Amino acid sequence: MHVIMTANASWNIWNFRRPVVEALLAEGNQVTVLAPLDGSVSNLEKLGCRVRSLDMNVKGLNPLEDLKLQYKFKQIFREEQPDVVLSYTIKNNIFGSLAARSVNVPFLPNVTGLGTTFLSGSLLQTVTEQLYRHSFSKLSTVFLQNEDDRDLFLKRSLVRPDQAQILPGSGIDLVHFAPTAMPPTGGAPIFLMIARLLRDKGVMEFVDAARQIKARHPKAQFQLLGAAGSENRSSIDHATVNNWVKEGVIEYLGTTNDVRPAISAASCVLLPSYREGAPRTLIEAAAMARPVISTDVPGCRAVVDNNISGFLCDARSADSLAATIERFLSLSPGAQKTMGQFGRAKMERKYDQSIVVDAYRQAISRLVKPGVASESEYAFRNHLKTENYANAS
Repeated sequence: MHVIMTANASWNIWNFRRPVVEALLAEGNQVTVLAPLDGSVSNLEKLGCRVRSLDMNVKGLNPLEDLKLQYKFKQIFREEQPDVVLSYTIKNNIFGSLAARSVNVPFLPNVTGLGTTFLSGSLLQTVTEQLYRHSFSKLSTVFLQNEDDRDLFLKRSLVRPDQAQILPGSGIDLVHFAPTAMPPTGGAPIFLMIARLLRDKGVMEFVDAARQIKARHPKAQFQLLGAAGSENRSSIDHATVNNWVKEGVIEYLGTTNDVRPAISAASCVLLPSYREGAPRTLIEAAAMARPVISTDVPGCRAVVDNNISGFLCDARSADSLAATIERFLSLSPGAQKTMGQFGRAKMERKYDQSIVVDAYRQAISRLVKPGVASESEYAFRNHLKTENYANAS
């Protein structure tokens, strides 16, 4: 098959969708990534993908620009003649779906999170919901990343019950993100937040909580890892981050292609986000047997078992976050280690990337050959059975 995968950044496909890409390529399919170009293009090409540039404005909704985007999708789908399109991120899901419908191309969207739009409670949210309702109305399957998002989409009639299917995020490579030992006892505790530096991720609350904790525990370290100044309305600029560093409240680690060393060095990984789909950083941290602290909001509470694999606090509250960090600091080293082990066990049960890849295989098989399972699907299922048996042994 020829499969197009589209998102609002090439990095999104490289960083989050690689298991699906690799599985498709391994079975001899052609994969074209359709997204704005960035530093991930060479990695995708080395993997075996074609990469085609998609010029789009990822911010807000502009009727004229979005009509142009829909027309671009339509032109490209006509030129490329894909067997199926796999889509991620809001605009690609909405306007890609409408374009695919007009040229009769099977389309499979993944609602990876509701983002700033669904946190605003504004006219923009109302318009976005209407667009979702219209663009998804003819689709057979819509992937969502947690039960809260699914229930919200059903309540607002954005999808039908027969369409909605939950995936455990993008899955996790449990071998790549292997458990590591907790940092040595007696050292300074390290609290790590990995995220794009957006207000919606709870960065301001993280910094305010760090001030409170450091006033009582001067040796505690608070680290931020992620891109600042990104193209997002809630983005935090580099100047603000530099001021925090000068103040001594946080250490800024910049960006990296491999988060594992930072997670391994951390005592606890934090994500005080306002809402998530399936938070990748919490999944990676739990897979590496790190305790986690996050907010009691959709997406985050699906990953974190409160008081078992980590703690949940109130969203948008630095005071609640600081109090929860104090709870973690009061635990013995053994209790902290046990939390991390429970997190790892949950990732093994529910978040293995093979679950996601299998769901895509089945959905694609239904779209491309309705009612008929392809040979590749049977082969893949047999592979999973063998792999699961080996793991169990």
